[in-house]
Amino acid sequence: MRKLTLTLLLTGSIYLSRAQTVNPRPLTIDEYNKAQTFTIADLDKDTYVKFENAYVLDRYENRKPYFITGSDGLKKRVDLYKLIAKEGLQEIGLMVFYTNEKGKLYKALVPDFTADGKVWAKYFQDIDNINKEETNFILKLSYILSKEVSFQQYKVLNGGKDLKEESATYGNDICFPGDELVTMANGEKKMLKTIKSGDEVIAIDPATKKGSAVKVKELTIHDAKNYALTQLVLVSATIKNTNAGQLVNLNTKVLQATPNHPMLTKQGNQKMGQIAEGQEVLCLNEQTGRYETFTVLQKTEHGGGVQKVYNIVADGGSTLLMNGVMVMQK
Repeated sequence: MRKLTLTLLLTGSIYLSRAQTVNPRPLTIDEYNKAQTFTIADLDKDTYVKFENAYVLDRYENRKPYFITGSDGLKKRVDLYKLIAKEGLQEIGLMVFYTNEKGKLYKALVPDFTADGKVWAKYFQDIDNINKEETNFILKLSYILSKEVSFQQYKVLNGGKDLKEESATYGNDICFPGDELVTMANGEKKMLKTIKSGDEVIAIDPATKKGSAVKVKELTIHDAKNYALTQLVLVSATIKNTNAGQLVNLNTKVLQATPNHPMLTKQGNQKMGQIAEGQEVLCLNEQTGRYETFTVLQKTEHGGGVQKVYNIVADGGSTLLMNGVMVMQK
């Protein structure tokens, strides 16, 4: 799977796990830096810890930890704590303790949504730095927060660019960027732009979920221009509650295409640009070897930059597998 770097923008509020709820206040940059020094001696036992008689880390909703396993088979642990300013008992952030399979601990402090832009910029930079060292950290952080904390959906930022200034075209081309991966009949994957006439690719029967080999008649190539692209982040997660915590097996996929490329969802045939977060799409689960439904976790639309886009014309079947995601032929 390609390396995925996501930037999260929090657009909700955090609430106390206790009966009383209070209004949040902005987290300052000094408090953000200070909180990075806060530690929990025993994540299994310490649920309410005071610091400098001014701040408290209170386990979020008294939840047990998540144990999340990705497609790499490595188990990570995630513990969530609310950061509370004792004066006024105001919530100012959410502390994430992320322990990898080697026991190394990473900390991320999610600011309250009222925090200053400088605090958010520091948070974005910090989680990006962790992501460079701990592969898919941001993706797993996004999954845990969006599910457990029930904030509004996080948005994937396109490098801070103003999408209106990019002026990407919304033409009639129904295509993919050239680096999307096509599943071949022999099980291998090839970059779309390298596909040739006569190659055999997999087509999936939507009814039976069985694959068959079809020959490529041609690879159509559209002129290089700044195409608008829709990106979907899809997840399949199985959750098992245990005495120790929640065990999560998480499989993820990312697909990009021009917004009008059709896909088959549970609600029927829809253009990618019309698909909403929470909808289900048929994908290949490499962990099980079966075709299963994945849920759209995040959707974003952006200018893809000046590039050529491609599409396969095959001599049979109605679908193809692109990055392990079932897409309709056109």
